[in-house]
Amino acid sequence: MSKILTVFGATGVQGGSVIRSVLADPALSKTFKIRAVTRDVSKASAQALAQQGIEVTAADMGSRSSVDAAVKGTHTLFLVTLPDMVTGAAAGTETAHGKTVADAAKAAGVQHLVFSSLINVTEASHGKLPHVHHFDSKAHVEDYIRAQGIPATFIQPGYYMTNFTNLGLLRRGDDGSYTLAGPTGATKAQLPLIFPGEDMGKYFVAVAKNPAKTLNKTIPAAADYYTPARVMDEFTQVTGRRGQYVQLDHGVYKGFLPPPIAQEILENELLCEDPGFFAGAPLTDGHALLAEVGLKVTTWREYLEARKGQFE
Repeated sequence: MSKILTVFGATGVQGGSVIRSVLADPALSKTFKIRAVTRDVSKASAQALAQQGIEVTAADMGSRSSVDAAVKGTHTLFLVTLPDMVTGAAAGTETAHGKTVADAAKAAGVQHLVFSSLINVTEASHGKLPHVHHFDSKAHVEDYIRAQGIPATFIQPGYYMTNFTNLGLLRRGDDGSYTLAGPTGATKAQLPLIFPGEDMGKYFVAVAKNPAKTLNKTIPAAADYYTPARVMDEFTQVTGRRGQYVQLDHGVYKGFLPPPIAQEILENELLCEDPGFFAGAPLTDGHALLAEVGLKVTTWREYLEARKGQFE
């Protein structure tokens, strides 16, 4: 009989990646019956999952009874929480949601909880960067999961490659060249780049196939550490377009951002200089884990090669 794998955020980037990767894996696709959890089962992305024969269920992470129903009978659970700055929720909501799911998972006897986590920036920076709430919130959830004694693994996704292409960070000038602008030094900041829509699922597969080896471990997930200068160098090499990185004054940088989240995003970028997105943690253990199951992470160059047509 198949074990139930419950995936929260099933119609999002990370949850969707997990589902696709499990379905593509010959062993795990037989081991697990997937239960996709989303807030709205009527939306097209949820219906598309249902059409694949996946059980789709609605849950509100603000409601314990709702979450209890979603995790009932679950063997393995993937959890990703949405930042308050994305949802517009009151401060502390993300942490509360994560704790609710953790409590439900413990009550249901979940045997392996895989949480998409991040470092506590306030602590790692010794208070110099106290406003990166979407990192700290996830760190608080991780601490809570550990304190409850829930069998768990923590995957920390890096800096999204899609930020450059989907959020317009790469800006095209009238002369056809591209500019990337930010508040950090061109060769000082270290961005651990990941293509989350493809690779978060790969890390999950590697963890799910090696639960004993990965329990209670934190796994930074990214292809490599890239400086902004390297990001643009490889962009030019792959696309043939001229590109440059421009460092902006902190105040100028914040001026391009919505005021409610400007300081948080600024400090998120500054984090990549010091103490580091993963506080200096190496990526090699995660790469080795992927290699053991025949997988590898997507590089920035490979990501660009697949999309260079959009820059023509």
